Amino acid sequence: MKSVTVYTDGACSGNPGPGGWAAVLSYMGHEKELSGGEAATTNNRMELSAVIAALSALNEPCAVTLYTDSQYIERAINERWLDSWKRRGWRRKDGPVKNLELWQELDRLLGVHEVSVHWVKGHADNEMNNRCDALAVARRDEYAGMEG
Repeated sequence: MKSVTVYTDGACSGNPGPGGWAAVLSYMGHEKELSGGEAATTNNRMELSAVIAALSALNEPCAVTLYTDSQYIERAINERWLDSWKRRGWRRKDGPVKNLELWQELDRLLGVHEVSVHWVKGHADNEMNNRCDALAVARRDEYAGMEG
């Protein structure tokens, strides 16, 4: 099984507002950048979209080491929130899971790949996280220019 390293990030101005997401995939010295965005979205949607796009870009099942500055994503996977939501019919203790279609797609992809998720502090000294942030912010700004 191929081992791939993935960094992801999302950015949003306002919540909701224009947003962008980015991912950098690394495999045996090769890198691939992905990015996108939406004109009216939330930060959590952009964080999820980055992870989904990265995992969807893999052509075969891989062992993925995923780095994200989203505690929401890291905890949902590592602390088994996702499993709990599924057992409850995609409900949290206080109501339905937000961004349901994104969580369901991420859950599907987690069944395809062996993913270990690691949290990194955002806007710190992690070069790859900062690179993803810059890409996500650039896409966010493109979508911000489409408003009005």
